[in-house]
Amino acid sequence: MVVRARDVMTERVVTIWADAPLARAQERMAESRFSALPVVDRRFSLVGVISLVDVLRHRDDPHAVVGDAMTEQVVSVLPTTNVSIVAHRMRVYGELRLVPVVDKGILVGVITRSDLLRHRHSGGRLRRTARRIGGVLPVAPLPEAMAPRGAGRVGGRPTSSLRVSDVMTDGGLVAIPPELALDETAEVLLSYRFTAVPVVDDRDHLLGIVSEADLMHGSLDGGRRLRARTVSEVMTRDVETVQPDDPLTDAEDLLSRRGFRVVPVVDADDVLVGVLSRSDLL
Repeated sequence: MVVRARDVMTERVVTIWADAPLARAQERMAESRFSALPVVDRRFSLVGVISLVDVLRHRDDPHAVVGDAMTEQVVSVLPTTNVSIVAHRMRVYGELRLVPVVDKGILVGVITRSDLLRHRHSGGRLRRTARRIGGVLPVAPLPEAMAPRGAGRVGGRPTSSLRVSDVMTDGGLVAIPPELALDETAEVLLSYRFTAVPVVDDRDHLLGIVSEADLMHGSLDGGRRLRARTVSEVMTRDVETVQPDDPLTDAEDLLSRRGFRVVPVVDADDVLVGVLSRSDLL
């Protein structure tokens, strides 16, 4: 049976207008825990997409609106588009976090990597068992969505004087072992709305990181990765990391300029002590 975009898309979409203040886009992303939002006009026609990295790159302008930072050339699909085509476009355009589904110019839904993973690994049904998976580090309740902070300052301090430890997430960390099955790993990412999760050994030493893209490639690529069954077979091993005492400006370069979404924070012994995400920078 051919699966179409309409079969897997999310219909209840969080959107924003092009003339909305950029701070409002940041606020909506924090509230919904999304990393990108479709931009629409008053008739709900798609005019662009605004991502968290777009916000980061323009946050120093207090007068910026969504239209100043959004991407106007958007890859979109029809409701009847084959899902395999959507997956292919997400692989080719690696920065895509969502693909809008448009019918006669009107936004009717979006497809995210999570939607594809949910369909692929659970036959369209997600078993939300992340908290029961053996080997996951103790999980605290997810933190409340962060409210927008003043551009260029955190807690009243200039960002130029901050260290990674000042803003990193170090409580309620989630990490997985390399032998975890891919379908269970997908459930961790889906349940917590993560784009990536660190992989550690039994002493919490960082071994690598596994992302939504890694899981998609593990299912779609040929050869060894097509036969992959565990995290160790698809994870990224050569991982860029930072240490708690590193200047925050160095970490910002990895996240906002080089396109990373999550950077693990390790101590001198390569033990995972935190993670730094784009949301942490905001």
